[in-house]
Amino acid sequence: MEFFHHSVNIDWMGKAKYFVSTSLALLLIGAASWIYHGRTLDYSVDFKGGTLVDVRFANNPPVDQLRQGLAKQGLGDSVIQKTSDIANPNANEVLIYLQQHGQDQQALDAGKTEILNALHATLGSGAASESGKQDFNAASPEAIAEALVRKDPLGLGAAAGDGYAQLAKQIVDYRDHNSRGVVANLDDLRQGNIPAAAVTALGDSFYASPFAVVNVEIVGPKVGAELRRQAVYVTLYALGGMLIYIAFRFEWVYGAAAVIAVFHDVLITLGLFSLLHFEISLTVIAALLTLVGYSMNDTIVIFDRIRENTRLMRREPFADIVNKSINQTLSRTILTSGLTFLTVLVLFLMGGQVLRSFSFALVVGILVGTYSSFGIAAPMVVAWNRWKGQGAIPVTKDPEPRSATKFGRGEAPGRLAPAGRR
Repeated sequence: MEFFHHSVNIDWMGKAKYFVSTSLALLLIGAASWIYHGRTLDYSVDFKGGTLVDVRFANNPPVDQLRQGLAKQGLGDSVIQKTSDIANPNANEVLIYLQQHGQDQQALDAGKTEILNALHATLGSGAASESGKQDFNAASPEAIAEALVRKDPLGLGAAAGDGYAQLAKQIVDYRDHNSRGVVANLDDLRQGNIPAAAVTALGDSFYASPFAVVNVEIVGPKVGAELRRQAVYVTLYALGGMLIYIAFRFEWVYGAAAVIAVFHDVLITLGLFSLLHFEISLTVIAALLTLVGYSMNDTIVIFDRIRENTRLMRREPFADIVNKSINQTLSRTILTSGLTFLTVLVLFLMGGQVLRSFSFALVVGILVGTYSSFGIAAPMVVAWNRWKGQGAIPVTKDPEPRSATKFGRGEAPGRLAPAGRR
């Protein structure tokens, strides 16, 4: 399948200075943003350590009120972020991050307790909690069944154990699915065909808070620092392994150009993360490694075509060989990169807040990685060959066929081979 139905003749190497200028501008913008933000990136709880609480509300969460309330409770350094996406713009969820200063698990658990207590105090549900009642939105089926057995509002008698266990399961199913985990008023349970007597009995033991905790992540600061180091090592190991492979398969200059281009892709992506305040998490590291492999693959395809064309265009300038090789692979590049880009773009727009940073890294990585293959890596090889004065043909390690001999290639004895031949 071809994207173009006629030959393409674009002078890519003639536009190399524009590619380099664009890359330098993006790198400088990213570096300026990094310096402006204190020479650090926005790391997630995976790397910084601390407590991250995902809270879902029955209605639109009052973010400003929550921020003020947490500050009054001594949690002014906490970060509150509302989550939403195109697929579910009314998610009514917020992420509350609290950086921990302690080193042990007790300090981390205390962070979760502090956040929950601050939420209750801010939203006016603390009085009900202090009265001895349980939060219905955080209650387990066993706790609900136990409360119903004590009251026995339906008069089940000896069959109360099994009967209320099934009823508790029905109640929790309504809460978690129909009400998305948050029941703002216990009377709303009647809409799920829950008997009125049972709802009244639940009111003696439970209260309905305006929020529910969906998820809690706790990571110690030592673990976060270790994860940061491991993420750097993994990326460097991947780049080093690719450098060795390409240097062995082609020439060391090809490997150096490819690794520098991939390093360029990672730096630009991280610069945009700093500029747009996206968090660096473990999933983002996975995305960066993915784009490293993706960009490297596209670069190797171009380099392989360059090697093939050097045999067919022995007397052509090397820049022309590179231009022709890029033009020949352009259709393949547009089809593969274009379709992949559309996929990750949909993931970025509709994947939700949890996948937002991951999908953004892929969107940027595919664009920059595809561009760097012909805009950075290829011009570097051309510049090297021009500087070395090797003329039309770069040095490669591709072995000659066994049947080929010096005279079998059409060279006469005692005559020099054309410039650039080895």
